[in-house]
Amino acid sequence: MFGIISSGGIVGIPAYLDAPSALITFGGSFAAVLMQFDMNGFINGLKSFTLIFKVPNFDTSAIIQKIIDLSNVARKEGLLSLEEAAAELDEPFLKKGILLVVDGTDPELVRAIMETELVSIESRHKANITFWDALGAMGPAWGMIGTLVGLVDMLNNMEDASAIGPAMAVALITTLYGSLLANWICIPTSAKLKGNNDAEIVAKEIMIEGLLSIQAGENPRVIEEKLKSFLAPKDRETAAAEGENGGEE
Repeated sequence: MFGIISSGGIVGIPAYLDAPSALITFGGSFAAVLMQFDMNGFINGLKSFTLIFKVPNFDTSAIIQKIIDLSNVARKEGLLSLEEAAAELDEPFLKKGILLVVDGTDPELVRAIMETELVSIESRHKANITFWDALGAMGPAWGMIGTLVGLVDMLNNMEDASAIGPAMAVALITTLYGSLLANWICIPTSAKLKGNNDAEIVAKEIMIEGLLSIQAGENPRVIEEKLKSFLAPKDRETAAAEGENGGEE
């Protein structure tokens, strides 16, 4: 917008607005993506755009500290005492795992159940990511199609030399629209969803390993060191500081 206004002023904005170009680029892109998904997947993909405005609440350091607290409870009072602690948890994935452990489920079965749910979660996330990747690929393609249509129309009306310049500008607007759709909306949205997915998967993998370690009766200190291996070195120091503060309290 700065580039448009700095060169042509506010009055230059209408020159970049063209209904047929928008219809070809956006209409063609969304229609082509609709052919790749069923209606439910298409609608869910569109809705997932709102997720980029939400800050994911996956504080891995806090998750590790919570698991350490649970391991201390289990070590002192036994695994059955975790059922009461589970009632206070807001994370359904962690709560489900604790209840499986409390019920005396075989560790391999606990892992299988939790990892199956993890795969299911990641599959749903990837469906939305694929939607935006597909739309991002279609934008420039349909922008080029619109440009070619505009050029054909222009070449069919070469008698009026004064109309060639404006017709060429309109033809190029479709390429602009396609590039904006891909690089301004789709690619950033896909990247944000991928980042959120990766953060959630790591958080839930930490939960799985922590729960299985608690079930195995491992020392809380050993569990802490094991779970901190999921973190980057700088984050491990933060987690250790939080753990010390929690211990002091």
